[in-house]
Amino acid sequence: MTTTTTTTTTTTTPPADTAAATTIPFFPPDLFEDDRDLLLDTVRDIATDPAQRFILGERTARFEELLRTELGAGDVIACGSGTTALTLILRAMGITTGDEVIVPAFGCAPLANTVLGVGATPVFADIDPHTLVIDPDAAEALITPRTKALMPAHMFSVMADMPRLRALATRHGLRLIEDSAVAQGAVLDGRPASTWGDAGVFSFVQVKSFGGPGEGGVVVTSDPELARTVRMLRNHGQDGTHRFRHHLIGLNSRFDEILAAFQLRRHPGLAARLARRAEIAAHYTRHFTPLATRGILPPPPGTNGRCYYVYTLLAERRDDLHRHLAAHHIDGHVYYPQPLPHQPAFTHAAAPGGHWPNAERAARQCLSLPVYPHLTDTEVERITTAVLTFPA
Repeated sequence: MTTTTTTTTTTTTPPADTAAATTIPFFPPDLFEDDRDLLLDTVRDIATDPAQRFILGERTARFEELLRTELGAGDVIACGSGTTALTLILRAMGITTGDEVIVPAFGCAPLANTVLGVGATPVFADIDPHTLVIDPDAAEALITPRTKALMPAHMFSVMADMPRLRALATRHGLRLIEDSAVAQGAVLDGRPASTWGDAGVFSFVQVKSFGGPGEGGVVVTSDPELARTVRMLRNHGQDGTHRFRHHLIGLNSRFDEILAAFQLRRHPGLAARLARRAEIAAHYTRHFTPLATRGILPPPPGTNGRCYYVYTLLAERRDDLHRHLAAHHIDGHVYYPQPLPHQPAFTHAAAPGGHWPNAERAARQCLSLPVYPHLTDTEVERITTAVLTFPA
């Protein structure tokens, strides 16, 4: 291996056999190749069904019931996306202008824009420097009389510290909204993700661990009144019984029958896909843990509270490592290159002069590796070797 170093970058020339190799994509283009016939059959079945019910039909109801039973939840309400699921919860809780919601300073834009969308203010709390999820102590320090909710998010491969956050919300009389968009199948201390809060969400966009060929999400809650309100809000404020009678000012956030049927038929394979993700992640962590002395830190090991949606390293020379992997025909991905309070859309909501050192460090150092379940063992070894041969 030949390495050329300048003051700012490292360029790595891969061996000839690696240079000729096929690129390992970060998200594979053939994600649903094995489900092609299933998807085509599902579209035909629903298109020719005499009921001609394309949204919120019996397949959606069965999908909701499947997840409700699996999670041991009071109710599951399918909706248009994980983002609108958060919006529906915030609106159903009556959170509005003048209210504050504490959110992580590092993560996906919906953590801030859904709060702003209901007229409330997102208050950004710093994150744990290793797990990259919201720091409960930082969150507690931000509580004011205007605070109405905490909205932690599970991040990359780690669930937030829900026992502490649940206790914190209870102690201060706050609602707890659990953003589990990336964490379907994750379990912390025997309790599934999305069931720790007053309400939680999952997302089914293609790249999630239980993604489908389109948008979609669910709200999970054991609060009957909250569930009833969310059901109305997702369908223009109608109650599902009296059509064209609008009880609330709602949204169009309805679930597609094709996606419901597809997910129902694909769901039995979820456990095996999650197990394969966890197996790959464990292999990475076992090999990468010694790299901490070289400025590359893997996520914490284990399976409790883990959700291997993506596998994310913290690398002091993140951009050099990214280029090194590309030279070895491996696609990495940089999530969230700016903390939320630094995003142009959200700076007006951030505390003047605020500083979120752990979120800022994560934005500089995060690099995610492929971890999807149909990676072959050979591909996993290629990725592992490429990281291990990154020059110190």
